[in-house]
Amino acid sequence: MSPAGEAPARSATGREFDLALLGATGFTGRLVAEHLASTAADDARQGARTTWAIAGRDRARLEAIADELATSHGAAARPDVVVADVTDDPSLHALTARTRVLATTVGPYRRVGEAVVEACVHTGTDYADITGEPAFVARIRSLYDDAARAAGIRIVTCCGFDSVPHDLGVFATVAHLPDDVPITIRAYVRGQGRVSGGTAASALEAIAEGPRSSSRIEPAPGTAVTLPDPVRPVRTVDVGLHRLLEGSGWGVPLPTIDPLIVRRSAAVLPGYGTAFRYGHYARVRRLPTVVAGVGVIGAAAVLARTGPTRRLLERALPSSGEGPDAARRARSRFEVRFVADAGALRLVTRMRGGDPGYTETSRMLGEAARSLAFDVATDRHPALGADAPALTGVVTPAIGLGQPYLERLTALGLGVEVLSSER
Repeated sequence: MSPAGEAPARSATGREFDLALLGATGFTGRLVAEHLASTAADDARQGARTTWAIAGRDRARLEAIADELATSHGAAARPDVVVADVTDDPSLHALTARTRVLATTVGPYRRVGEAVVEACVHTGTDYADITGEPAFVARIRSLYDDAARAAGIRIVTCCGFDSVPHDLGVFATVAHLPDDVPITIRAYVRGQGRVSGGTAASALEAIAEGPRSSSRIEPAPGTAVTLPDPVRPVRTVDVGLHRLLEGSGWGVPLPTIDPLIVRRSAAVLPGYGTAFRYGHYARVRRLPTVVAGVGVIGAAAVLARTGPTRRLLERALPSSGEGPDAARRARSRFEVRFVADAGALRLVTRMRGGDPGYTETSRMLGEAARSLAFDVATDRHPALGADAPALTGVVTPAIGLGQPYLERLTALGLGVEVLSSER
């Protein structure tokens, strides 16, 4: 159900499905399918019907999953089954032409994701994924942003733990701040949890690629979109490893995609001050842990960029489709704390939740797909008000989904709470 408790809206597109999930037989995809089945069952209890499908290469496995979902959640929650392969363009075009929204968990996206984006652009289908790969996002922004805008669709990347807590956390935090002064926000993330084979493969792909081309995620000033407010300057907080103010650990710069996504949202959305700076850190309790972590990442970066040693690393990864069991996921947690300075005001906020990589990522992607399907009219944008134009193209979660998506996250227990406010 929508956060307001109303039945999903329907648009007259003539498409067979409200949304479809590609990759449902993978570990994360299976969790997304569980979430979508649960929400479809909730809709049915309120007298609404969500039409949805799961897609992948293996019809037998897909049918088995669909039957299990129907057994667990009721016949009304059973998805249709569509056979589609990321190496078979006609099958992708046939799938995307049948649905208003496509969510995909099939990665590594740098290798196999572009064909899915191309199919969505070709058929005018909204899209959401859980990539955390800067090179992939930079590439599809470069190649498909103009075409997606011309088609009037949203290609929303990074709708999992990369980068929803940070992008929507900052989006929610700036709503409490004055907009007529420069704003600086530092985000500190900590958590626990084991990665699946698919996520490990994507991480290795990103490490091997390095920082090349990632800066193209961010728009040139004045060229991204036309907005009521002028595009403001955005940059990185120039602070490296540092002791936290309260003395409870260390802030360690994180070389992930998240700051690129946050800065892109800040460059084009209203409400982020006259200028915006963002720092992105892991929160680590002990300095020896910092040293060990930096050493491991550095060694992996060197080994991943040569063929023989990279193959050794790949053999050491978990198999694709593997991931932590339910008991381990239940013990996992994350927290992102945002320290914001806006003029004389210092504000501290927090987003926290359960297992970040799988339980919460699956819910974040599922609700992103539902938000695309049900929340936003195609000629309006949720963050800008009723009279503003839609922000289409290759966009961030904050740009493409905005306030209705934040409300969905809040309904899941992933809202942003204010911890302190001082002048």
